[in-house]
Amino acid sequence: MANTYTQIYIQIVFAVKGRQNLISKENREELHKLITGIVSNRNQKLFAVFAMPDHVHILVSMNPTLSVSDLVRDIKAGSSKFINEKGWINGKFNWQEGYGAFSYSKSSVDAVVKYILNQEEHHQKKTFREEYLDFMSKFEIEYDSKYLFEWIED
Repeated sequence: MANTYTQIYIQIVFAVKGRQNLISKENREELHKLITGIVSNRNQKLFAVFAMPDHVHILVSMNPTLSVSDLVRDIKAGSSKFINEKGWINGKFNWQEGYGAFSYSKSSVDAVVKYILNQEEHHQKKTFREEYLDFMSKFEIEYDSKYLFEWIED
C-alpha cells in the first residue's frame, strides 16, 4: 500500500511439544535454513534464528501484510513436516501449541541478535522455563500459568 512505512521487530519463541530435547546439533543448521526460507517466502526479514534442543528463538522484521500468528503457524507447520519427512526422530515430531512474541525497537536489534545466537551459553546459566518467565515479566505480560508451555522438570 502506498505511503505505508513500518519498522516492526519481533522475537518469536516456541517449544518442542512436551519440552523434549528433539532438535540435535547435527540437524540444527538444516532447520535454521528451512526456517530462513519460510520467513523469506512470506516476505519477512530474518535477523536471527537459533534452535536449542527443546525450543527456538527467531528475530524478524515484520511486514504488516502478514500477522505474527500466521508467520508462526507457517514456520511451525513447515518445520514439523520437514522434520517428520526427514525422520530425525522416532515417532511424530510436533511443536507445542502457542508461542511468545516480543517487540523491540531498532536500537535493540543488535543486542537481541547477539542474545539469540548465544543461546547455548545463555542456557548454561538459565533454564528455558526461567528464560521464558523472565520474558513474561520483562514485557509485563499477564498470563495464566496453566496456559503456558507444558514444562518438564529442568
